[in-house]
Amino acid sequence: MSGHSRWAGIKHKKGAIDAKRGKVFTRIIREVTIAAKSGGGNPDNNPRLRKAIEDAKAANMPAENLKKAIQRGTGEIPGVVFEEVSYEGYGVGGVAVLVTGTTDNKNRTTSEIRKIFSSHGGNMGESGCVAWNFHMKGHITVDKSAFSDEDKVMNAALEAGAEDIKSDDPERFEVITVPAEVEKVKAALVAAGIPVASAEATMLPGTTVSLEGSDGRKMLSLLEDLEDNDDVKDVYANCDIKE
Repeated sequence: MSGHSRWAGIKHKKGAIDAKRGKVFTRIIREVTIAAKSGGGNPDNNPRLRKAIEDAKAANMPAENLKKAIQRGTGEIPGVVFEEVSYEGYGVGGVAVLVTGTTDNKNRTTSEIRKIFSSHGGNMGESGCVAWNFHMKGHITVDKSAFSDEDKVMNAALEAGAEDIKSDDPERFEVITVPAEVEKVKAALVAAGIPVASAEATMLPGTTVSLEGSDGRKMLSLLEDLEDNDDVKDVYANCDIKE
């Protein structure tokens, strides 16, 4: 099981908690605003904005909030100016951690992220220190409890152009694609009667570090505190944490 797939599962479970804390809307609004600013306000011509709008609808965000976020991004109405940031560092056992986010105050966010790393026995590193180990890929999961026919998953995914299928996770199949092919492969799986649990373009690690016991708990605490920061969008780590 890859470190990403385990962490992705943890993130999925945390999603409901974040929603209750009211942070999901904040993060989606920032993503919509930045996507509209960088690629325009028409989702038909802006894949990043299209994905952000889908996330907003999935989170039941009011249409008016979504509209205003797009307008702030395109400059039609005034608003706070956000910039994208990324941080790299190490956790317990030398686990590589890559953090992406948006902020209206880079100095504040940098200080907060550095403090989170150090308070959990980790440390922030220089730009590029761990990014080399992560690669942007399409990542699709199928829960084995919902569909257990590995051959059918493999055949449908490969015929649609998937790069790889992994089945060593006891809970899910993982389908790896190039980022641009995520929706195409997902549609092929659904058309074949295979329920898709998640589908996204994400950063997957080339190598992983196994952790268990107290080290695993410390690492989870670091990752959760990073995700809880209002300015953080995504956290990627190459840890494989044993149950």
